[in-house]
Amino acid sequence: MSNVIIGKPNIVLIGGGGHCSSVIDIIEKEGRYNILGILDNKQGELLGYPIIGDDSLINELISDNTFFIITVGQIKTYEIRERIAKKLEESKAKLATIISPLAYVSKHADIGVGTIVMHGSIVNAQAKVGKHCILNTKSNIEHGVVINDFCHISTCVVVNGDSTIGRGVFLGSNSTISNGIIIKEDSIISAGKFVKK
Repeated sequence: MSNVIIGKPNIVLIGGGGHCSSVIDIIEKEGRYNILGILDNKQGELLGYPIIGDDSLINELISDNTFFIITVGQIKTYEIRERIAKKLEESKAKLATIISPLAYVSKHADIGVGTIVMHGSIVNAQAKVGKHCILNTKSNIEHGVVINDFCHISTCVVVNGDSTIGRGVFLGSNSTISNGIIIKEDSIISAGKFVKK
């Protein structure tokens, strides 16, 4: 591919839908990786990058210079993302963490592998975000918040200080979680909802 830059690591995206196109935009803006291609069940290309096969190719693509990121979206359930993550773990694949240069992540925050922090997001000091999460556009994760693995924090969500978000939680767009709230694993919080207890 003509846009491959020698010396940069490669990245393979798993999932070729709308969420993938948003992640491609971040990877291009970040400039850290060459996008080797996309794994999906369909054929064709996305934003000029080829769909090179499905996730059965993972083992063939593993190398010291190749990273993987799950770009399947997550609405309500994380089952597909979890299945892919297990496959990557069993294959000992290298996982990327993608952070938009238009996001702010405190140097005192922790972001787990496989997580994507999208444009305009804020992650403040002492926040801890688990593996394979999506922090979508303009989400706001305040101080001391704990977000467990496989959560999708949708667009413009606010999670206020010292709250805990359980594994696999989906927070709908523009929802707000008050201070010190615990959201149980696998919960779905609908768009626009204010959770105060």
